Amino acid sequence: MKRVHNFSAGPATLPASVLEKAAKELVNYRDKGVSLLEMSHRSPEYTEINEQATSRLKQLLGADDDWEVLFLQGGASTQFMVVAHNFLNNSRTANYIDTGVWSSKAIKEANLFGNVYTSFSGKDGDYGHIPSNDELNFANDAVYTHFTSNNTIFGTQFQTEPDGGGAPLVCDASSDFLSRPLDMDKYGLIYAGAQKNLGPAGVTVVLVRNSFLEKQRGEAIPTILNYKTHIQKLFNTPPVFAVYMVNYVLEWIQEKGGLNAFVKINNEKADLLYGEIDKDDFYRGTVEKAARSKMNVTFRLDSEDMEKAFLSEAAKEDLVALKGHRSVGGIRASIYNACELNSVKALVDFMQKFRAKNA
Repeated sequence: MKRVHNFSAGPATLPASVLEKAAKELVNYRDKGVSLLEMSHRSPEYTEINEQATSRLKQLLGADDDWEVLFLQGGASTQFMVVAHNFLNNSRTANYIDTGVWSSKAIKEANLFGNVYTSFSGKDGDYGHIPSNDELNFANDAVYTHFTSNNTIFGTQFQTEPDGGGAPLVCDASSDFLSRPLDMDKYGLIYAGAQKNLGPAGVTVVLVRNSFLEKQRGEAIPTILNYKTHIQKLFNTPPVFAVYMVNYVLEWIQEKGGLNAFVKINNEKADLLYGEIDKDDFYRGTVEKAARSKMNVTFRLDSEDMEKAFLSEAAKEDLVALKGHRSVGGIRASIYNACELNSVKALVDFMQKFRAKNA
């Protein structure tokens, strides 16, 4: 079976071994005579999957018993609203660090429910910069400090957790989740759409501290938007197959050596690709070097015509999904956990040949 080198930003490439395992079980799940897609979400089979995924995720992150794990629908974009709806009102404020399109969308939603204090905005600099802690300002008595850890469109990433100004961190970790360890003590809540680094589209993972939930606002919250609803019981039908896939991806991460192992390989992939970009001015990185993402590598060529030629010729060599986001253009290589080193090597080899031909 042919597999191309897939650099899609999301839905993104998945581990081949996980896809093969799922394919074998798709029609007849563990000799039950039915597919998992046809089973009740309250069956023993799905209950086991949910419990395994929860346990594996907490083990990988080193999350203690104060943490709850939820598998929800609606994507990270829904969490922009749900986080604010659970914790903000007109008398409460949250800090928001604006480093890209997704964080600005989160700010827009939060403004509907309470007060937003913008601790930093990189908009005037075309979101090419990630602030140091010295550049951040905070509101007094903020309920939380929100940030987006990795920015898929512009190709920037926080290299470590930012200062929260005394408030617990709330993080949209969608595009670098489980690519490295986290300092869990700094967080109150983490959410991540699975379709980039964790599984297929359709499920959003939310980790929330019970102690952070004590700060939940006192006003009534619609039942399905209340985090406590989903902690107390399996309230509605979850995205069963997506969670099933997430469980196998988590198992794959464990088998590969956990998050520290992926730090090493992700650094190797990023160093290889950025090293090729930095050789001369033929390829030009789009953000400050200190802000570069290890998940989404963005660069430009001299002209849009040259970029179109690059994309066309790359596709002929099975290097696909390299077109930059429609809002910014250029080239973008997304090199998440499941993007193998040999794919990055193939891309670098092509970049060298394309430069030699067109420089």
